[in-house]
Amino acid sequence: MTDNPSPVEPTDLIEITEADVDEAIAVCSGDMRATIKALLVANTFTEQMLELARREASPGFLRRRPARRTQNG
Repeated sequence: MTDNPSPVEPTDLIEITEADVDEAIAVCSGDMRATIKALLVANTFTEQMLELARREASPGFLRRRPARRTQNG
C-alpha cells in the first residue's frame, strides 16, 4: 500500500467570493491590469517565501519524522 495523499483542490483550502474579487479590483481603482499585476506580484512573493521555507526546513521534518535529540538538547 502506498502513502499517496489525494490532491488538494485550491477551493478546499479557501473560499474566494465575488466580494473578494470586487475588493481586489476596488483596491486597484477598478484597473483590471493593475489588479492582475498586483495578484501576480503577491503570488511570486508567496512562492519565494515557500521556497525559502522549504530550504530552511530540516530533512526529517520534511519526511514527517521527529527530530533526533542532540547531546546538548
